[in-house]
Amino acid sequence: MAEQHIDLFIIGGGINGCGIAADSAGRGLSVVLCEQDDLANYTSSNSSKLIHGGLRYLENYEFRLVKEALIERDVLLKIAPHLVHPLRFVMPHNRHARPAWMIRLGLYLYDHLNPKQSLAKSSAYKLNANPNNPLQARFKKAFEYSDAKVDDARLVVANALQAKKKGAQILTRHKVIHAIRQQDYWQITVENQFDQTQQQFYAKALVNAAGPWVDRIVQDLNLQTTHHIRLVKGSHIVVPKLYEGNQAYILQNTDKRVIFVIPYCGQFSLIGTTDVDYNAEPANASISPEEQDYLCQAVCHYFTRTITPQDIIWSYAGVRPLQSDEHGDPKKVTRDYTLEVNDVTGKLPLLSVFGGKITTYRKLSEHALLKLGVYFPAMGPAWTDSDPLPGSDFKDYQSFRLALRQTYPWLHTTMLNRLSMAYGTRCYDLLKNVNSVKDLGLHFGADLYEREVKFLLKTEWAKTSDDIIWRRSKLGLFLSASEQTNLQTWLDNQ
Repeated sequence: MAEQHIDLFIIGGGINGCGIAADSAGRGLSVVLCEQDDLANYTSSNSSKLIHGGLRYLENYEFRLVKEALIERDVLLKIAPHLVHPLRFVMPHNRHARPAWMIRLGLYLYDHLNPKQSLAKSSAYKLNANPNNPLQARFKKAFEYSDAKVDDARLVVANALQAKKKGAQILTRHKVIHAIRQQDYWQITVENQFDQTQQQFYAKALVNAAGPWVDRIVQDLNLQTTHHIRLVKGSHIVVPKLYEGNQAYILQNTDKRVIFVIPYCGQFSLIGTTDVDYNAEPANASISPEEQDYLCQAVCHYFTRTITPQDIIWSYAGVRPLQSDEHGDPKKVTRDYTLEVNDVTGKLPLLSVFGGKITTYRKLSEHALLKLGVYFPAMGPAWTDSDPLPGSDFKDYQSFRLALRQTYPWLHTTMLNRLSMAYGTRCYDLLKNVNSVKDLGLHFGADLYEREVKFLLKTEWAKTSDDIIWRRSKLGLFLSASEQTNLQTWLDNQ
């Protein structure tokens, strides 16, 4: 059995695990990250696709969390501009949900909790002033504010690429089957999920960033903890585009929840999310008929166009590992995080991550390394707030996109837009020595070609068709069932 001595071993290939891997490797630690499935396989690819401060968290007086998230929103706009893009939100005023003065106060705080924010501040306007207003006539007034959208799974991959660039080893489809403290090291055994071969690592510290499985890891290691997580399922639906325009909508539902309606992949609207307590296996989460009805009814209450569950093209559900607190209502459970360190006489720490949200992953990673610093006194300083993620080494996204168009004039606009937002400047690696569509190889359907598939297999840990068409891209929305089968058959023969 192969053995390796390292500083830090990380369990979990979601946004927090990959963020900690990148940060720690960049500070000079030797790092291994282990994920039992694909990167972002579960929670981190099933979010609302937003980088936002969390306007509704102000009602729960979570001012510190909102401020941190708003600051992080600006950081991510700077270090990942091909993945994170500004998005303007419209909130139609529903006087039966929240009074106007409360919304104005919330938006004032939202505009000023981060005094250096780069996005446009909030405003109010009359809906009938917009000739393309898609909302019902009974809604007369709306508020607008700024946040950002993100390709969540690709943000995880970008952090994994950053970690690898800094020297970390990323093991996907590897499961930790044993971890125990020895005299000087954590002894960790992992098993390859494909061929059942095993490797052994000896690490000075262990990070448990297993998301919905974080409690299970603590139990399996027979450790005590003062913190736990509460599993809350959030479901989303995708329907044909409800309206023209690039704006998103935030709807105040009758139960005080908010529902987002977001332009998605050019031809669709993404609608979500729900908050439902969940007690089953996180890997098996799926949307329920009740959740489908709930989201459709919320849209029908506001928009002139009505939708039913029969209009749903795709749906997904993710289990959020929220920090357990005293709230009985799932929507009021905090989105903040706690980091707990368990060690033995000042060494062999286990750091467990409870809670968190995708917007604050980078700050969470910094806090994790701050807690681990006592065990690694020679570790370097924080650095991730200014170093661009792979693919984002350009100053202005539109200028970069224009340069890409000039370099590859034969790329049709839809494919150019998708590739530029997915890969950023890594497009030049993907398209190296490609001079026409013919050079892209076998065509699988939509705008997916052999060249890109091989690039994903070689550089992004993709293995299956789902990895490619649902996490590395959303081309599953455009490929037919037979085209998806053909892709998997091709992969099986590689």
